[in-house]
Formats: sequence, C-alpha cells, structure tokens
Amino acid sequence: MISESKFKKYWRANLNLMGVLLAIWFIVSYGFGILFRDVLDNFSIGGAPLGFWFAQQGAIYVFVILIFVYSAMMHRIEQKFDVDDDEG
Repeated sequence: MISESKFKKYWRANLNLMGVLLAIWFIVSYGFGILFRDVLDNFSIGGAPLGFWFAQQGAIYVFVILIFVYSAMMHRIEQKFDVDDDEG
C-alpha cells in the first residue's frame, strides 16, 4: 500500500508530465500548424511547405511520438514511486 504523501507526489509527477506533453502537442498542432504557418512556409519538407506539413501530418506524428514518450516516462515514474505492476 502506498502512503498518502507518496501518492500525492506520484500524482503530481503524473500531472506535470501530462502538462508538459500536452503543451508540446498544443505548440506543434496549433502553433506550428496555424500561428507560425507563414514563417514555417519559407521552408519545405518533401516538397510541401513546412507549415502545411505540420498542419496535415506533422502534428499527428508528434502525437504518436508523445504517446510512446508518455508510456516510457510513466513507467519510470511508477518505478520511482514503487507502484509498478510489471511482473518479470
């Protein structure tokens, strides 16, 4: 059983991680795809303007990467606070 203070620290670490990852996703999807599109369109990737690419594909790629980052980081947090349920 986990103590209440340890649980609060675990939950705070979880919320901090989610906040950072959601901020990254917001910056990439809304910032790069909409706000900074004109600046990014001066560069191209695969023949498409970079701002357009982020709006159409880049945000999705970043979201999938963030899922894997969240999984790996939560595994570390769970091990740190001894709430890991992996067997083996």
